[in-house]
Amino acid sequence: MEAEAADGSPGGVEAPLSCFSFNQDCTSLAIGTKAGYKLFSLSSVEQLDQVYGSNEIPDVYIVERLFSSSLVVVVSHTKPRQMNVYHFKKGTEICNYSYSSNILSIRLNRQRLLVCLEESIYIHNIKDMKLLKTILDIPANPTGLCALSINHSNSYVAYPGSLTTGEIVLYDGHSLKTVCTIAAHEGTLAAITFNAAGSKLASASEKGTVIRVFSAPEGQKLYEFRRGMKRYVTISSLVFSMDSQFLCASSNTETVHIFKLEHLSNSRPEEPSTWSGYMGKVFMAASNYLPTQVSGMMNQDRAFATGRLSFSGLRNICTLSTIQKLPRLLVASSDGHLYIYNLDPQDGGECVLIKTHRLLGSGTTEENKENDLRPPLPQSYAATVARPSTSAASTVPGYSEDGGALRGEVIPEHEFATGPVCLDDENEFPPVSIRNP
Repeated sequence: MEAEAADGSPGGVEAPLSCFSFNQDCTSLAIGTKAGYKLFSLSSVEQLDQVYGSNEIPDVYIVERLFSSSLVVVVSHTKPRQMNVYHFKKGTEICNYSYSSNILSIRLNRQRLLVCLEESIYIHNIKDMKLLKTILDIPANPTGLCALSINHSNSYVAYPGSLTTGEIVLYDGHSLKTVCTIAAHEGTLAAITFNAAGSKLASASEKGTVIRVFSAPEGQKLYEFRRGMKRYVTISSLVFSMDSQFLCASSNTETVHIFKLEHLSNSRPEEPSTWSGYMGKVFMAASNYLPTQVSGMMNQDRAFATGRLSFSGLRNICTLSTIQKLPRLLVASSDGHLYIYNLDPQDGGECVLIKTHRLLGSGTTEENKENDLRPPLPQSYAATVARPSTSAASTVPGYSEDGGALRGEVIPEHEFATGPVCLDDENEFPPVSIRNP
């Protein structure tokens, strides 16, 4: 969930943020600027805590944090072909890699690190940063569009498979083999994303009107949602909630759409004997005799909830997160603000803006705080997306949430650990510089 901000805001004013990204479990926000980068914790609505800030690397256009660990990957316009991996709380560089062309995007999970160039994708083992595979000769991908499942047990990779259509290549990051190709859209792709389990893959085309969800690794279509029919838009971000109940999409318009992933029961109650109920039955019956394209459009679900932005045309990213035990919609924009909305998981509707944070400078601005005093929403949603218990722990070298010892430290399994692993000193990440892996 990373976005490189546009070169400038509407009216020729330079955007204060060059990039911004939520981490894999939506508990942290990273931003890049002309001066460096910053990391924020997303544990509170009222307060935005800065975890770390650095001015050592100027003109940052990619910054990605691995969950809530102390590992962060940074790419700067001063060296756009070089990836730098840091243990930010130690202030040390773990390694850096140089590539044959500019780096367009980075994706991380607890097993793999992906580096996407325009015509190739590099897959590294994140434990020792060794290069495992180079996917060459992919169709030109000027935006660096790709997705990596955050579930390290499968580590599926998705990337565009065509220059002219919305074909998706599904690749297994463990076996390092292509799984299947999915004919997702007629037009070229604009966004792709996995759910947390890596069992679903969502996509949108450059038209931005239809969003589809497929099963992984089978590639079967599960859902189809219509964002709108009146105009084509540019999808900025596409993300599942951590429990996979919702799918959120933001664009260059003033509306963020949230769709609910649920199957209708086969035994639906009888329609009331009213004119509207009668016409509904006629409508559904008629769709069976219409061409597939028309009937498909008629049967597509609309947004379950929406969030209204005070701007349009600005680069932005969205996510769905549980903060203080309640579901929230978060939107970060290139003008340097983070907007937090309440989401009603039962009835949907329009999300209520409850807080606006400034990401640059000191202080925050506040909007509609009184809405945060509403009666608590049912806790079932929060319970399903609550973070795992920290009782389980394993030994993992390299980096940690609290900046502890680099080797043999014990950290909560849900924060980083990939299993009971303890490397020797010589296998710990050394400072290395490798060109053209």
